[in-house]
Amino acid sequence: MHANSLKNTAYSVLDLATIAEGRSIADTYHHSLANARQAEQLGYTRYWFAEHHNMVSVASSAPPVLIGYIAGNTSSIRVGSGGVMLPNHSPLVVAEQFGTLATLYPGRIDLGLGRAPGTDQVTARAIRGENMNAAFYFPRDVEALQKYFSATGDDASVRAIPGEGLDIPIWILGSSTDSARLAAAKGLPYAFASHFAPAHFIEAINLYRENFRPSAQLQQPYVMACVNVVAAETDEEAEMLSTSLKQLFMGIVTGKRRPMQPPVKSMDGIWNVFEEEAVMQMLAYSFIGSKDKVGAALFDLVEQTGVNEIMASSHIYDRDARLRSYRLFAECFK
Repeated sequence: MHANSLKNTAYSVLDLATIAEGRSIADTYHHSLANARQAEQLGYTRYWFAEHHNMVSVASSAPPVLIGYIAGNTSSIRVGSGGVMLPNHSPLVVAEQFGTLATLYPGRIDLGLGRAPGTDQVTARAIRGENMNAAFYFPRDVEALQKYFSATGDDASVRAIPGEGLDIPIWILGSSTDSARLAAAKGLPYAFASHFAPAHFIEAINLYRENFRPSAQLQQPYVMACVNVVAAETDEEAEMLSTSLKQLFMGIVTGKRRPMQPPVKSMDGIWNVFEEEAVMQMLAYSFIGSKDKVGAALFDLVEQTGVNEIMASSHIYDRDARLRSYRLFAECFK
């Protein structure tokens, strides 16, 4: 039953280039490539990196560079940003960077855009300088980007070269209803961060669909849900592997971030009841278990929400276990 129902749902990878305890950042990048090559073989649609800054557990501070590394060492999978935090950058520079990528790897580059800083306020100030109100101009900056990509030609005083006239799909990323309204108004595909901000997921995607206006890029609403996935041979093994994810999120909740920790037999004694509750709220859209259990839960998600695509983020300490989890996740859609 489940296999048939997920056949029309696309599946993809969100990679935060998570740094594991005891491993180097170079190791992290090389594992991302191994994961992307496997994903390409398994029929994944796209492989995205998320922009984060000043985090000891996350090495994806420069998505365009990582996108080039992955796209240059694979042949067909789409590669992109999930997302570039647009208020941190000038739209022109983003257009030039992604124009360069799309020129080198035509028809394979996605540009997902977010409004958040992808970091704390002090770091945001270090990135943006005096431009701290940049998030307020997000809709305007998205329009500026679209203009740079359109083939307006020689009459524009400022042009994105490369970038101009290239077909680079723009996605709006969000964790709230604001982003849903913007994606709907602009007729752009919408990717929701349900992997860490589940509270507004249903409300946001309903709002997006109700208000969607077709555009040159997209005729019908298109929703992608990002979720956490830890799949293993047995439910018990998956539960144990998921303790790395839970410890990572506990670091977010407590403000005591560390590189991704090895799994533990039990979280008892590691978190208190309040930390557990906060973490489990954030992990509401997490699929942990055997292939059958994960497949059944994904089927329910698609039935309830009608999402077009599911993007999996898998924080698993052991490399082989992570590759296996992504293999089992892909099998749920076959």
